[in-house]
Amino acid sequence: MEFWLELGRGPLFRLAFALMVLGLGRIVVLTLAGALEAWRRSPDRMVDWRQVVRRTAEWLIPVNRLWRRRPLYSTISLAFHIGLLAVPPFLAAHILLWERSTGLSWAALPQAAADGLTLAVIVSALLLVTGRLAGSTARAISRRQDYLWPLLLATPFASGYACSNLRLGPASYQALMLVHVYSGDLVMALIPFTKIAHCVLAPLSQLVTALAWKFPVGAGDRVAATLGYGDRPSWLEGARSAGPAPAAARSAQEVCAR
Repeated sequence: MEFWLELGRGPLFRLAFALMVLGLGRIVVLTLAGALEAWRRSPDRMVDWRQVVRRTAEWLIPVNRLWRRRPLYSTISLAFHIGLLAVPPFLAAHILLWERSTGLSWAALPQAAADGLTLAVIVSALLLVTGRLAGSTARAISRRQDYLWPLLLATPFASGYACSNLRLGPASYQALMLVHVYSGDLVMALIPFTKIAHCVLAPLSQLVTALAWKFPVGAGDRVAATLGYGDRPSWLEGARSAGPAPAAARSAQEVCAR
């Protein structure tokens, strides 16, 4: 048993961590390269950087829109994600392992906070799966991984919490620690190849949209014609004209710009 634990903590951990970092790095590079190429080819290269930053912050910290729609689900999902992001890198036991192997260390979460966030991840994972099973709409659009991923992500949390807080015999402790180590390795290795890669794609979504999602040449004129403003100047022509456009034309221009 000790051999398998050392294998999971050592070579397999390094392999899984390298797969995660390199895989996510590849996704980021290809995503940004594709967006920049689309922006380079587009005749419309105007980007409202202030709006990009504001919308990115709104997506990453959804305080203003958290309770507008599906408040219960949003709260559970937020608790789940906070625990996932905070506990693994800031748990004192994990930081000690990093310090022993690399010499690097950083501030750790208080143990009570780490335990509370761990329990939040476990409970919220079960609630998310239950909500998908109970709701007909969610069940209709859910795939198998939508049920498996919350449970897989919660497995190292549940096994680690049990090892740290329950009185266990040596055999039970080693068995649960084996589950903890190998489930954590599996999660890291799978992240770049599954929907969980959104952990690096979500912060880039607004930037990619602003750079790459542009109307093709002439689309603005066709939209204006569809709206009944075919005799009015298009958005680009209006931008070049010196005089102010009428209110109706400005409305059509704003639609074309979007």
